[in-house]
Amino acid sequence: MPSTNHFDQPVREFLAYLQVEAGLASATLSAYASDLAAMVQGLLDRGVVAPGDVEPRHLAEHVQFLHRDRGLQPSSIARHLSTMRMFFRYLEGSGTVAANPTAPLSTPTRWKRLPGVLTPKQMKSLLEAADETSGRLWRRDRAMLELMYAAGLRASEVAGLLLDGYDERIAVLRVMGKGSKERLVPVGEPARKAVADYLESLRPTLARFDDGRDQGHLLLSNTGRPLERVAVWQIVRRLAARAGIEQAHPHMLRHSFATHMLVGGADLRVVQELLGHEDIGTTQIYTHVDHSRLREVVQSHHPRP
Repeated sequence: MPSTNHFDQPVREFLAYLQVEAGLASATLSAYASDLAAMVQGLLDRGVVAPGDVEPRHLAEHVQFLHRDRGLQPSSIARHLSTMRMFFRYLEGSGTVAANPTAPLSTPTRWKRLPGVLTPKQMKSLLEAADETSGRLWRRDRAMLELMYAAGLRASEVAGLLLDGYDERIAVLRVMGKGSKERLVPVGEPARKAVADYLESLRPTLARFDDGRDQGHLLLSNTGRPLERVAVWQIVRRLAARAGIEQAHPHMLRHSFATHMLVGGADLRVVQELLGHEDIGTTQIYTHVDHSRLREVVQSHHPRP
């Protein structure tokens, strides 16, 4: 650190406190020292030369730098935040600063790595893997995949779709999400066509029993019962393997839907509504999209309008 800054002495005193009073191991102390060195350098680069001059926005900019420029994982960023909080609490307790500037900062509990996002080309391959060569129920499987990608559905949500919850005239789904919260989601033409094909050609044969076993569900198993969540997982994995996509699972279609919508220029709050998120902070995990690659949308935000 440059000798002209006013952080050196407080940092040394804080590390000594951790060693003597808290009895931290040398490896832990080294981690704290490294985190503080990065913070101080970031503050100096922003023209902040003393602890009393630090504002929450300065620390927020530093955290943003760690995330975007250094590419640190959420766990590492959380550690940096913890170090900064402890440091400024110490300074506040000793009277070095009047207020703790870390108080408004939130821990990045939502900055989790997404399980994976498929490219539009991969999504096309996955959807097309459900064809007449993939099994007798391929029309159901294709309808299921199209709906999941068109509406960003969870595995449990697509399995729980009701026949009377789909308005074929305007291609809108009534989806029952987490906490029994209902939302309406429109779907594009490819999904509408796939569902129409399934309803006309296959579902009547699956719903051949008159004992009500289908429970009014849209997607049925070979026995005429509602498609179960575990079956959705199995179908996605099987068709992904046919498409040459490794380690795919249902939630990847939901992530891909949200990411592709944002890449296409959709507003974050629109995506929030479509996904059924109460808190927009949950939707913000998708803002990992590289905004330099955002393209103009010609007909629709969705890759499959």
